[in-house]
Amino acid sequence: MTELLFSEADLAHVFLDTNPVAVVKQAIIKVNESLKLRFNPNHSPAGLLNEKAQFIDNLLTASWKHFLGDHANKQALIATGGYGRSELFPYSDIDILMLLNQDFSDNIQDRLSGFSNFLWDIGLKPGISTCFVSECVALASQDQTIFTSLLEMRLINGSTQLYSELQQEISASKLWSSERYFLAKMSEQEQRYSKYYDTAYNLEPNIKEGPGGLRDIQVISWVFKHHYNAQSLRELIKYGFLPKSEYDDLVSARDILWRLRFALHSTTNRCEDRLLFDYQRELASLFGFLDHEGNPDVEQFMQFFFKTVVNIERLNEMLLQLLNERLIQNQQHLTPTPITASFSSIAGYLEVSHDEVFQENPLALLELFLLLQQSPSLKGIRASTIRLIRKSLPLIDEDFRQNKAANSLFINILRQPRGITHQLKRMNRYGVLAAYLPDFANIVARMQYDLFHIYTVDEHTLFVIRNLRRFALNRHSQELPFCNNIFLLTPKPDVLYIAALFHDIAKGRGGDHSSLGEKIALNFCKQHDLSRQDSKLIAWLVRNHLLMSMTAQRRDISDPDIIHDFASHVGSIQYLNYLYLLTVADIRATNPSLWNSWKDSLLKDLYIATHRALHRGLQHPVDRSERINDNKKEARRELLKLGIAKKTMTQSWQHLSDDYFLRYSADEIAWHTIAIAASNEDDLPMVLLRPQTQRGSVEIFIFTRDEAQIFSICTATLDHLGLTILDARIITSEDQYVLNSFQVLEQSGEPIADLYREVHICDALRQSLKEKKVRASKNIHKQSRQAKHFPIETSVTFIEDTSNKHTTIELITTDHAGLLSTIGRAFTELGIHLHDAKVTTIGSRAEDMFYISDQNSQPINTEAERQHIRSTLLRYLNSKN
Repeated sequence: MTELLFSEADLAHVFLDTNPVAVVKQAIIKVNESLKLRFNPNHSPAGLLNEKAQFIDNLLTASWKHFLGDHANKQALIATGGYGRSELFPYSDIDILMLLNQDFSDNIQDRLSGFSNFLWDIGLKPGISTCFVSECVALASQDQTIFTSLLEMRLINGSTQLYSELQQEISASKLWSSERYFLAKMSEQEQRYSKYYDTAYNLEPNIKEGPGGLRDIQVISWVFKHHYNAQSLRELIKYGFLPKSEYDDLVSARDILWRLRFALHSTTNRCEDRLLFDYQRELASLFGFLDHEGNPDVEQFMQFFFKTVVNIERLNEMLLQLLNERLIQNQQHLTPTPITASFSSIAGYLEVSHDEVFQENPLALLELFLLLQQSPSLKGIRASTIRLIRKSLPLIDEDFRQNKAANSLFINILRQPRGITHQLKRMNRYGVLAAYLPDFANIVARMQYDLFHIYTVDEHTLFVIRNLRRFALNRHSQELPFCNNIFLLTPKPDVLYIAALFHDIAKGRGGDHSSLGEKIALNFCKQHDLSRQDSKLIAWLVRNHLLMSMTAQRRDISDPDIIHDFASHVGSIQYLNYLYLLTVADIRATNPSLWNSWKDSLLKDLYIATHRALHRGLQHPVDRSERINDNKKEARRELLKLGIAKKTMTQSWQHLSDDYFLRYSADEIAWHTIAIAASNEDDLPMVLLRPQTQRGSVEIFIFTRDEAQIFSICTATLDHLGLTILDARIITSEDQYVLNSFQVLEQSGEPIADLYREVHICDALRQSLKEKKVRASKNIHKQSRQAKHFPIETSVTFIEDTSNKHTTIELITTDHAGLLSTIGRAFTELGIHLHDAKVTTIGSRAEDMFYISDQNSQPINTEAERQHIRSTLLRYLNSKN
């Protein structure tokens, strides 16, 4: 005990002071500062946690005696939860139970209120429960969370008789039988896991509640303690649940999480259990990680964290399975049922027939996963066999990897009709996948430090395979029916799974991961005797897995030339089917928030257009004039059905360029035509909104006289309204009218669903265009809290346009409110004409494409002009940032 850890006697004297609240607050600050100064990230903070609990004990005891006086020994003050375990982090909640004697009176109520108010006044924020023994028992019998908190209760001060009475009632098996309590805890853990997408690999993990976090260890402790009345986790060794080596692993992993949690509390000066971006770099430095050969300190730190929680997750799985056998299964169910010479089934779990199975037959390390796929009644692998798998991993050496029988087994696993995702996840969790594929070991627990990839590379890879598997299953057919239909056209799904397994395998190596991954995939195909045709397709998919998403999001897919170029690169409908499915599965597995109806529609449109081009034959490309005439004909049919006269169409279309009819669909042309025909000069600027387009987005259409800064004013207004701009098309007619349309969604990724909101958006845009400025108002475009941790260097690149119609600018920068408006102002100063904009935001990274020309609609090709554009854009963006 240090001199700052005030004794009960020291704290009792506080109440003689004229301002005890201020004195105690100062004491708490001194203790927290002392703990922070003495914290060493390389050593266990167990002693400091105990010390903080002891200080709070002394403080509460002194306060209890002061406020209750003679009644202090007749009631009981009890610590529960983490405080009951004496594991008190610097800013942990203080959970206490005030257990009352049956002779309770109003006088005591006033004293208890004074005690409670004092705790709040000094800033403890306690969790206080007040009840009689009978009430407490009744509540605990109904609610397992209350029962759990009482399992770890500890008397701080007061009546030992009351405490003993409650302790005796709580420990009675009739309150919660071991079986009932175990099942309740399993259900609770399942619900907790689902909040974190059933993965420990989250971008900003919760080190207490997330899978593999401290709560996983506590669940083991609670179930074990309840059944065996055990005093510590060390008794897991005594009862044969863990060998000492695994117990040491468990304690070591818990110690790492304790150190991290203590550091988080000390860094934030609050009860913070989330490993947010705001603290990851600081903690990486605190824990001694340094940048090394392109491997950033923060990525090393997060990999260290993820490997820790995966170890806890695995031990949690094993221990709960063993506890299930002891607590629920009867002896009859634990009788082995032989399946093969090497394996038996015990209580529905796969178990080795004897401890030398893997030594005698190393191939059994793969066989058991195939056996699980082929035996639907099996629930998993028995804990003792998981332990043996981990111990036997060194058997998966180079000779094993070169063994054709092993290769055949691995491919067979990928070709099974069921269980592929489940078994690959198990293989990854137990270390088999990394042992069999050394290149995969490099991406295990590897986090990419950005806002785009929210899972580690290995977890993302397995999610991609899971998404591909869902396309094959009827029960998921309504999620993405188009994908399910195309999946039926893929003759070899295993080719897709192998491509998915290798598409990101070269991440973190430096260089182009797609081309590096292609080489690794080819070596795998060769070793596993895949056909030349399948090997070629897998390698092509790995190298081109980003091609379709980049084309859809960054190119004008209404242009037949773009479609022809893409179709030429793909080459066949078979390759298109495989690439489309891999692309959708990849995006959906990268970050669930990135997938929306707009992306779905863009990729589907690109697929359909490319399919037509390939079906027609690349030697017969769609002519631009053919596409324009088709759009006009279809639009005329639509308008005639609606009673619009041909003369009206001719008048509305007479000054529109071919570009307009190429880039808009027939239904869009019809909608615009009706609006333009019904308007006159006094109605301008005209602003219309369609809440649901064919692409699942909201289209805002603007028709007005061409003037400077229209694009800038529109984008600034939409940004102020909190809308996400997905696409912008800018058409100027020969008589100097502009037809601008913006595809937008709410920031949530949802369409605009409120009529009042639609009217407000149109009114705000119309007003801004009339006044030629954006009204000052609160910008409701929410800036991501995490974005400031990912500053992206601005780059302006000119991309050659083979048609030489426009000049294409690729601009990459940090996304921020008003970005497009700022770019629009720069274009106005430069006096250049903007024809189109493709807007892509990936996490905090904006990757936007702008199609421009000079005032004479000519491309800008001289290096001097391009350099001037580049420097002007950088000046505007740097001043904004």
